[in-house]
Amino acid sequence: MQDWWQATFPKGRQTLTISDAYGYPVQIAYGEVGTGKPLFLLHGMGSWSYNWRFSIQPLAKYFRVICVDAKGYGFSEKPVSRREQSGHQITELERIIRGLCNEAAIVVSESLGALTALALAQIHPQLIAKLVVVNVPIFAQRLPHWGMSLLSQLPLEIVQAVDTLRLSNLFAPLVREVMAIERRGVLFDPSILTQDDVYWMTYPFVEFPGTLTKVTEELQIAAQEIKNWRENKPNLLSNIQNKLHAIKCPTLILWGEHDSWFPKSDGEKLHECLPNSKLQILAKCCHDASTGAAKEINVAIIKFLQ
Repeated sequence: MQDWWQATFPKGRQTLTISDAYGYPVQIAYGEVGTGKPLFLLHGMGSWSYNWRFSIQPLAKYFRVICVDAKGYGFSEKPVSRREQSGHQITELERIIRGLCNEAAIVVSESLGALTALALAQIHPQLIAKLVVVNVPIFAQRLPHWGMSLLSQLPLEIVQAVDTLRLSNLFAPLVREVMAIERRGVLFDPSILTQDDVYWMTYPFVEFPGTLTKVTEELQIAAQEIKNWRENKPNLLSNIQNKLHAIKCPTLILWGEHDSWFPKSDGEKLHECLPNSKLQILAKCCHDASTGAAKEINVAIIKFLQ
């Protein structure tokens, strides 16, 4: 099967070395295509750059599109020897943007990536010219899926042992089938998910030890953040919510009408909190909007940015 990076980007998969939130060097995988103002595409929890496959070429007609795999995801480095801290993605996104462009960028982001982008716009507003956020877990009251809850409660040592023994690779057909079932569950039209899609979406989990460990670690951080928020203890989620009014850059909020993970009322609430925002509800769209409503998203982004 042809390498997705090579087929999608003129230079294939490239690598940027940044200092992570702890100051350790870490390799970030990315691809870029097109010319013009830099536009970053950020994926959500458990995903990687492949999730934006239907938007890369349409947006590259107008912008320098940069697809990035966050640390621990996709083809980026997965440092399992050290534990993450809440909010590390914000620091790392800042360093990725600074490392790849020398001007304020457009950031298009989905789910967890969108939450990270909102936080970055508050802390470093000079880095973001315009912002597009899709189905953001900004007001999440629980982890939205039973599988996420299960992983968040498992001892990380057990998950890491599964990773080290390469059990995901050993049982690759089963892993792909289970993840395909879950992916179809967040699509309005499950039939659009092809076997090639399943292969590439699950590729990091099957081929790269550490992927499952890092995703589990992120889920545990998210579960603790939500728990602290519900118990009125210090948490990053509340900090982001309380400073939404500080985001001044033009922001487009896109939300799936049938998102069962985070209801569209969250999008409406976010719109009320952001002084310079526009809200568009995506009809016939569930949580996986970048796949399930790609055409609508592309049209909305281009119209907003032009």
